[in-house]
Amino acid sequence: MAHLLRGKQAGIANDLSAGLTSDLFALDDLARFGVNSQVSTLVYDPVQSLLVVGTRESKFGPGRIYIHGRGRVQVTLPSHARGASIRTLQFCAEKLVCLDSKHNVAVYSLDTKRLLASYSPPGVVTVLCTDPTLDYALLGMQSGDVLAYDLDREVLTPFKIPNLWLDMDPRSRVAPVVSLQFHPRDIGTLLVGYAQGAVTYSFKLAKVMKYYSYEIPRGAPGGDGLPSQASAVRKPRLTQAVWHPTGTFIMTGYEDSSIVFWDVNKDGRMLAARTRTDIDVATPGKAPSIAASAGGSVGVKEPIFKLSWCANGQDPDDTGVLIAGGASTQTPTKGLCFLELGRTPVYTTSSWDVLTNHFRDPKRQRILPTPPGAEVVDFCLIPRTSPHFAGAHDPIAVLALLSSGELLALSFPSGMPITPTNQLHPSLTFVTPFMKIMEVASVDRERWLGMTETRTQGPAMLKGGVEATLPVRRSERRSIIQTSHADATIRLWDIGHGDEIENDKVLQVDVARAVGRYDNLDIVSTCLAGATGELAIGLRSGEVVVFRWGRNRTAGREPPTSKPNSPGQLTNVMERTEPSLTEGLIPLTLLDQQNGSVTALKMSDVGFVAAGFEGGSLVVIDLRGPAIIYNASVTDFKRAEKGGSLRRRGNSGSSRPECATQMEFSVMTLEHEDWSSILLHVSTNLGNVVTFKIIPDQSGRYSVQYVGSVHLDSKITHLFPIHAENGRSAHATPNALASLRTGAKTNGVLIAVTPVGVHVFRPASSKGSHKSFDGYFCDTAGMVRFLDQGYALLTLNGDGFARAYSLPALREIASIPLGTNLDVRRFSDARITPSGHIIGFTGPSELALLSVFGTGQPLPRSPDKLYNPEALITPRPTISAVQWVTGTQYITPSDLDLLIGGPGRPPSKRMVAQAKADEVQHLTAGRAGASSSANASQQDEGYWSYMQRQVQERTERLGLVGDSMNNLEESSSNWLEDVNKFVGKQKRSAATGLIKARFGL
Repeated sequence: MAHLLRGKQAGIANDLSAGLTSDLFALDDLARFGVNSQVSTLVYDPVQSLLVVGTRESKFGPGRIYIHGRGRVQVTLPSHARGASIRTLQFCAEKLVCLDSKHNVAVYSLDTKRLLASYSPPGVVTVLCTDPTLDYALLGMQSGDVLAYDLDREVLTPFKIPNLWLDMDPRSRVAPVVSLQFHPRDIGTLLVGYAQGAVTYSFKLAKVMKYYSYEIPRGAPGGDGLPSQASAVRKPRLTQAVWHPTGTFIMTGYEDSSIVFWDVNKDGRMLAARTRTDIDVATPGKAPSIAASAGGSVGVKEPIFKLSWCANGQDPDDTGVLIAGGASTQTPTKGLCFLELGRTPVYTTSSWDVLTNHFRDPKRQRILPTPPGAEVVDFCLIPRTSPHFAGAHDPIAVLALLSSGELLALSFPSGMPITPTNQLHPSLTFVTPFMKIMEVASVDRERWLGMTETRTQGPAMLKGGVEATLPVRRSERRSIIQTSHADATIRLWDIGHGDEIENDKVLQVDVARAVGRYDNLDIVSTCLAGATGELAIGLRSGEVVVFRWGRNRTAGREPPTSKPNSPGQLTNVMERTEPSLTEGLIPLTLLDQQNGSVTALKMSDVGFVAAGFEGGSLVVIDLRGPAIIYNASVTDFKRAEKGGSLRRRGNSGSSRPECATQMEFSVMTLEHEDWSSILLHVSTNLGNVVTFKIIPDQSGRYSVQYVGSVHLDSKITHLFPIHAENGRSAHATPNALASLRTGAKTNGVLIAVTPVGVHVFRPASSKGSHKSFDGYFCDTAGMVRFLDQGYALLTLNGDGFARAYSLPALREIASIPLGTNLDVRRFSDARITPSGHIIGFTGPSELALLSVFGTGQPLPRSPDKLYNPEALITPRPTISAVQWVTGTQYITPSDLDLLIGGPGRPPSKRMVAQAKADEVQHLTAGRAGASSSANASQQDEGYWSYMQRQVQERTERLGLVGDSMNNLEESSSNWLEDVNKFVGKQKRSAATGLIKARFGL
């Protein structure tokens, strides 16, 4: 009875939801995009060309690890400890090592994408240190000890370095480890940074080589430059210690923003002490440089957050220092500081003054800019190929982590901003900078395949990983997501349906350049036409900008200064195109209505744009000119049959201005008419639905006529024009517009959704049928269809459920809980596609892709491949010839493996795998009959015999290493003695020859 009654009231004779039952509705969790919480750390591996991002634990979710490669390659790994944040991430060959906020160490495999092992040390871990050539992870403890965890055997080794600073200062009660770094060329030397100072430690000698303690004498300004502290001796706490790329010097950073350079090879003296802006800060009598505000308050300086000593790819002696932190808190734009030191003087022939001046007076100082008020707390360099030199060898870019959790990509060393579009995974663009709003449009497949922009970009950052092959979906429509960001940038990309994505590229639109200013930009709405690919953007300041696909006539060069925007008129903004863009979405026209914020925006598929503003005005633009064909206020319309205002009579004294909230273009037949027309439906915040007719006039243009209106119970949030016979969409499309020439008649109805109910009626003034929601509000709605069967109205409600209603009976078909999949508080920001997919927020920067026509499947693990076994780690750099002759006791990574693991440690799993591969190779060669007698003897050797021989050889090697290192000094002495004997013999021969020549002998 309800079906017949509501169908008759709405003018719908057929059951549009025939064939839909509750069994067809089941939730599939398809994918996640973005990051679930604030970014806490990031690391890059140049060998596998992968970027890993870790997040903090928050109310939106636990700490997670996101691994990104080229294209859409993405793998998510959970944190091992519940409720823990990710603190540190480091690559080590085919493994990823993680240190979380609960001081647990977790080891993940890049090959299997699973957790291999976890370890909870007996104490608080403050620092994690790995090397790609070692199977060990060094753990710096709060107690000052350094432990070694075996990544291959997955156990803690007996090796331990005690607190070395206690020998320097026994009165130090607490000396936690704050920094660990291997020597860049001699892995047998370790730089340990304690809170009180730094230490160089030799694994071979098992002792301290030198201590480095920074003390600011009386009268010296120090890093902070505070006059109140200049009369006392100060020892600021150390924050980091790093090696020079050659290992000849070290650099230490402190909490008072001091940066100190030290000698290593000779007496370990301090060469220079400076800050980002001042020099000789540890010299008494130097005048401090104090940043004061207008009120006279002293600007306190930030501590040094991170230091990196970068090496040029062609000449490692050509270096520079990248600094995060150390700026005055009064500085509006802090940014990263890069001290370009230039080529390091030759150590053996340079005086102390030459070396000191090299660090005091860099060749150039650059500031890599960041957004105003942003503080860089960490950064990750992107080297070209080498994973050595602490990841600072020949970097091409830097990813800066801001205190807000946003990421910023900059070129290195110029500091020019790098757009993350098609450089980083779309998930990372959600935080570069933060995403503010999201919209989804259903675009024709052929149209989207042709929308591949041509833009000038640098070399690709991420090249690793291989995307898995996904099933191809039969749909000819693609769900294109539009994300607007805090820097007024909009990105468009195919979010997919859990299927194969043919065009995975991202489009970028620069709204700031199109508007003509870079401040007071807040995007409130976007609308993409699915048939034409035209994009309309509305701003809170009242501008509407339209973009159209085309070619940039001024590509590669800055366009001339454009004319200012004309208030209330259209402005041609085609010259405001990005110079780097050759082909893509080009700004077409701009409307500066100056009537408050844009409250409603609709881009049609037939060349019309409608916009509503907070002040009540309504504008319709015909893009064929472009020209404004309608400009009026919603309060100007009168009901013809009653002569009253559109305002509800009971609210005539209300202070709320009436403005548009939703707009839709349709092609359908109005009541009491026998032909179809192009219609514009406008809903308002006071519950009115106004219908306009767009008709051609004698001049060849189009005009807009008011037809009628109907008043509903509340603010309208969604409008859906449909065919009354079959339920298909009645939106204005090019095909529907062409059918008007043949006199086709479309019997259509309009579905209006409010927070408290649903209305189905025939425009312009019919009441139709109505259903109220009991016990909950409707936040979002959409029309969905299951395959080729019936249609249904799907709503997301405030009680955390998605409900499907039949048409026209508005009977509940199914109810699906979404509270565990989406953030219920942001249901109003979610979007529903015609294919039954829900795209909603799970947190501030994460989206979930769900399907209501599924089988109840949970979120699947990513099938993408990460690890490439053919990408080999380059050999580790070795010490120079000068260091070898001067007696540097160099040991290889294999020797250090023996020193830490001991002779009883079984071969690593990599050695076992190599042994198996060798055995298979020998057996294959034996079957072919091509093996020699020596090879035949190796074939006879069994696998366990081979393993026993390997252990024995490792034991012998350990002894040989010790003997060779002990004889190094003796060998060097003998060599020098032989050189002296040779020189003496030559002198005697020369003297004897001179005497014989004088006497004629």
